[in-house]
Amino acid sequence: MLVIIPALNEEGSVAHVVARVRQQIPGVDVLVVNDGSWDATADRAEAAGAMVLHMPYNVGIGASVQAGFQFAEKRGYDVVIRNDGDGQHDPAEISRMLAALAADQADIVIGSRYIENRGYVASPMRRLGSVILARLISVIVRQRVTDPTSGFIVCNRHATQLCAQLYPHDYPEPESIVLLHRAGIRLLEMPVTMQPRIAGQSSITTLRSAYYMIKVILAILVDVLRPAPVIQSH
Repeated sequence: MLVIIPALNEEGSVAHVVARVRQQIPGVDVLVVNDGSWDATADRAEAAGAMVLHMPYNVGIGASVQAGFQFAEKRGYDVVIRNDGDGQHDPAEISRMLAALAADQADIVIGSRYIENRGYVASPMRRLGSVILARLISVIVRQRVTDPTSGFIVCNRHATQLCAQLYPHDYPEPESIVLLHRAGIRLLEMPVTMQPRIAGQSSITTLRSAYYMIKVILAILVDVLRPAPVIQSH
């Protein structure tokens, strides 16, 4: 089992996240994908005992996560977990997500902030964008999706193989739901609690939220017009 933690300039939180993951899942392998950080993220991840995959420059969240999946596929991991490096994803939730995966309820289990009201508060623009994306994606995949931008996921080997090959770079979370569904991957959302950031601040402003929503809708509509993705067997 491998936990992928993509991180860009998360020196204030990454060591804590690695420690919390290991506390909840003793003995798990942890890979921090250092996305061209110019602070001490990589050093603090290594000091905390994580493996570190260094991107040559800032490639973006989608490419960083895909690199983590490629690492997992080559190493033959049966289960892969993505847990972001800012401390918002609570590793205590992982055991419930793993149980759903082990019960063969899905190939990917997604942690959702919005199935239940657990106190998470987003800005009005970000929440509006999430609702619009959720409704669009729900229609496309023909099942209810509540949190299309969640990066808190647990994957089996089948889903890992697809993510290693086709994980989208520009708008990875919402696009991946559509691509994975069209490739035959079974998706399941579960309610999770989102914590406040441990350190730093999000780069997503109100203006960027609106810009992101418009571009991701266009990207998803283009994806739907393309042939369904196929996993290339090795």
